[in-house]
Amino acid sequence: MCGIAGFFNRKEDYKAGEGEKRWGDVLRQMNREQKHRGPDEDGVFLAGHCGLAHVRLSIIDLPSGKQPMVRREGGNEWAIVYNGEIYNMGTLKKELQEEGERFITDSDTEVILAGYIRHGVDFVRRLNGIFAFGIWDGRVQKLFLFRDRAGVKPCFYMKSGDTIIFSSEIKGIFCFPGVEPAVDKEGLCEILGLGPAKTYGKGVFKDVLEVLPGHFLECGETCREYCYWRLESRPHEEGWDETVEKMQYLIEDAVKMQMLSDVPVCTFLSGGVDSSLVTAICSKELGRKGKRLDTYSFDFKDNDINFKANAFQPSQDRPWVDKVKEYAKTRHHYLECRNEELYDYLFEAVRARDLPCMADVESSMLYFCKKVAAHHKVTLTGECADEIFGGYPWFHKKECFEADIFPWSMDFEPRTMLLKDVVRKELPIREYAKEAYLRTVARTPFLAGECQEERRRREISYLNLKWFMQTLLDRMDRTSMHVGLEARVPFADHRIIEYAWNVPWEMKYRGGIVKALLRAAGREHLPDEVLYRKKSPYPKTYDPAYEQLVRRHMLEVAEDPNAPLNILIDGEKVKKFMSQPSDYARPFYGQLMAGPQLLAYLLQINYWLKHYRIRLA
Repeated sequence: MCGIAGFFNRKEDYKAGEGEKRWGDVLRQMNREQKHRGPDEDGVFLAGHCGLAHVRLSIIDLPSGKQPMVRREGGNEWAIVYNGEIYNMGTLKKELQEEGERFITDSDTEVILAGYIRHGVDFVRRLNGIFAFGIWDGRVQKLFLFRDRAGVKPCFYMKSGDTIIFSSEIKGIFCFPGVEPAVDKEGLCEILGLGPAKTYGKGVFKDVLEVLPGHFLECGETCREYCYWRLESRPHEEGWDETVEKMQYLIEDAVKMQMLSDVPVCTFLSGGVDSSLVTAICSKELGRKGKRLDTYSFDFKDNDINFKANAFQPSQDRPWVDKVKEYAKTRHHYLECRNEELYDYLFEAVRARDLPCMADVESSMLYFCKKVAAHHKVTLTGECADEIFGGYPWFHKKECFEADIFPWSMDFEPRTMLLKDVVRKELPIREYAKEAYLRTVARTPFLAGECQEERRRREISYLNLKWFMQTLLDRMDRTSMHVGLEARVPFADHRIIEYAWNVPWEMKYRGGIVKALLRAAGREHLPDEVLYRKKSPYPKTYDPAYEQLVRRHMLEVAEDPNAPLNILIDGEKVKKFMSQPSDYARPFYGQLMAGPQLLAYLLQINYWLKHYRIRLA
């Protein structure tokens, strides 16, 4: 895992005159901004029209996998910077060798570059993995930017005049001369109307975009984006037993493939079916080699005292973690976060994401990743199973299913009630969110002849894959890579997404059981009591002392005339809101972000505006 960055301009010669030093320094500054993503090595490459920068977290081929990787042949030159892992690297390498290719490293970077040189952009279709990479092709004097199918790895870019600037994280783009952080009305609507989600393809900052999942960008005399993968709806013709068998194979194969590493792997374990299934498969596979799996679980100090069961979070994780670690025979580590750390990391989480994010849901993940990174470089997680297999309440709750808006964010009152009246009037927050929702629904790939209810199932699923899953993938990437940890997501294997997309709802929800297909596919790996545990999401703190800490700081911001947040919020409305009882059970986003998280999110917005010195355009 790594960080990539660079720039391209067909009209520039970056090596002319004193340019090599000047633009080399820009590339090195881009690397410094993203050094957390790759603390082991860094490098830069400069051609006439293109510059590439790379920081490396060494996981595969530690001795010879340095980047940018350059190949020169027959008077031509190619260079690549790459962030990710190609899980079918062995198969692809063998195929290329049979075509006459000779390799000098054991890295997947060289496999991608060799495949591109031989087969062009279509080679990306043969990759199974998580990736974002840039290739400079000197033959045609073009830069190509590729992103994986599910959007696990990020790739942001900006068009500044005739220049294309790109980076794994938005902060890298701001290293380019003359580029400054700015946010216009559209960006504010993203933050206030959709946040902590954002529209896929957009970077919230003015003129910042991202390569869409399953797409690549071709930059030459013009810049064009092409789609190489999209979901397609087809009739599902297998019966229940065949479907379970196929899904079991896909899940097992994805987990085993994603254990590819030259350093030890670990897993995150919550005791829920998703992480427990990944853990059980990993543990069994390592056990065959005489090795023992390390697992990590997360909780908050005194949550055993303060926990309040509700419809969204019916049970605590600890008892279930204990069951699974004993069953899978793992070496388990319990991690705990205190209120002070949870609050402090709110702002480091903003620096990691470059945007306001999921408040303490994200700050705690960042804290826990930092603890894990002290001992491991690679972890496997259970992320994405709920979006793919229909695990969230909005897949089946009537009011969510029928809502004509994002089902995880139906209540707009918390989003607007603390804003100044003039801001509410100037920013079309509700309309912006509704338009984003309708735009995605209109692009849902339907199957001809389906009834209206099944069409709505597809809409809900498509919304989850494009929006909610992407938000959690962004959280996982930034919080892990910010501390030099690679987090892998086996359930986001594109083969699983493709297959599950066309499985009818009556199979996914067989017998009225949430994620029935996934549970059935895991029956050889877990005991029934774990397989059929009622869903409980990622934990959050219920300590009233944490909320008081957030309220105190929010009050300080509301009373500070120099706080940038006060351009947007009404201090009197904030004080009135804080005088009311807390609401832990009715989230304004997802299942976890309720009253305390709303205040924390506003604090993150304040910090974001100040830290990035954002110009409101």
